[in-house]
Amino acid sequence: MRRSYKFLLRPTRHQEIALAACLEDHRVLYNAALEHRRTAYRKAGVTVRYGDQSGELKHIRADDPAGQGRWSFSSQQATLRRLEKAFAAFFRRVKAGQKPGFPRFKGRGWFDTVEWPKDGDGCRWDSQPEHPTAAFVRLQGVGHVRVHQHRPVLGRVKTIGIKREGFRWYVVLSCDDVPAHTLAATGAVVGLDMGVASLVTTSDGTHLTNPRHLQASAGRLAAAQRDLARKKRGSKRRRKAAARVAALHATVRRQRLDGAHKAALALVRDYGLIVHEDLRIANMTRSASGTVQAPGRNVAQKSGLNRSILDAGWGVFLTVLAHKAESAGRELIAVEPRNTSRTCARCGHVAKENRATQAKFACTACGHTAHADVNAALNILRAGLALREAAQAA
Repeated sequence: MRRSYKFLLRPTRHQEIALAACLEDHRVLYNAALEHRRTAYRKAGVTVRYGDQSGELKHIRADDPAGQGRWSFSSQQATLRRLEKAFAAFFRRVKAGQKPGFPRFKGRGWFDTVEWPKDGDGCRWDSQPEHPTAAFVRLQGVGHVRVHQHRPVLGRVKTIGIKREGFRWYVVLSCDDVPAHTLAATGAVVGLDMGVASLVTTSDGTHLTNPRHLQASAGRLAAAQRDLARKKRGSKRRRKAAARVAALHATVRRQRLDGAHKAALALVRDYGLIVHEDLRIANMTRSASGTVQAPGRNVAQKSGLNRSILDAGWGVFLTVLAHKAESAGRELIAVEPRNTSRTCARCGHVAKENRATQAKFACTACGHTAHADVNAALNILRAGLALREAAQAA
């Protein structure tokens, strides 16, 4: 299977300057390629493809040896492929009747990743098995950059990427042929109900706490954003203030990801079959109907709910859970979430009135009472078992 590893870089000051220059030159290349396509189509009706622009790279590098010429040819091809993918996605959305989203020019701060498509072509992963923490990545034009390797890299390194997040630099390794670590069968099954009060409630009655990382950092973020708003646009101090805001958001993102990994790992270790809701988070977090001029009903409440859902990180948790379940050989089933919180787990009666409060479920038909999230998790588990039986019968 294919897996990615993300490690913190420890560049020197000179290497950090070179990494920033590498990102900037690739950003300039991306924008120039986008302008080339736009101008060619607008002036002459000619469609420019990746192959055309890739063929011009050698001339661009020869004309600018101290700039574009110092970086890896393959990394620049990867940047041009990135633009090609953006146009392919644009045309796909046009054909599907969706919002097109024409590719945009990348401003400073909106281009923070460079990829080398092949290990050994302008880059080299240099890890010493006898000293797992003494790892380096060699990058053309930058040098040997020290890597904080906190776990071993398995499989064969396929691509290498460099990513900037605030004040930090990371290397991302995409590896093929990573062996799966199948866990021993447990025979246990569980249904998961995603929530805001509790991140996850299991059909066994366990509640996993929602840490609300964004809410915990709201005060510091508000202060940093107020400080940013007072800075003059285009100034050096504004760039530093923006970097501080980005660093706080990055901290929240890492905390949320760490919690998702720990919660998912605990579930994968204990259960052989895990059933969860097939949530459409993007649809659930859409803005409430209404505008400032003609406000809709409960706009403020819907905005707060959207913020709580996004802070809980359901999408991150489910993505991590899927990866860990695949690696451990566990079965994961997603079911339709409709009416799972309104259906009685004992008699099957469906009614809006069954959900007395946020936490209490009381069936109006049979009188069954339970915690509302536990009742929903039982319904989710039952639906998942039915889907598995149907698939096995077919």
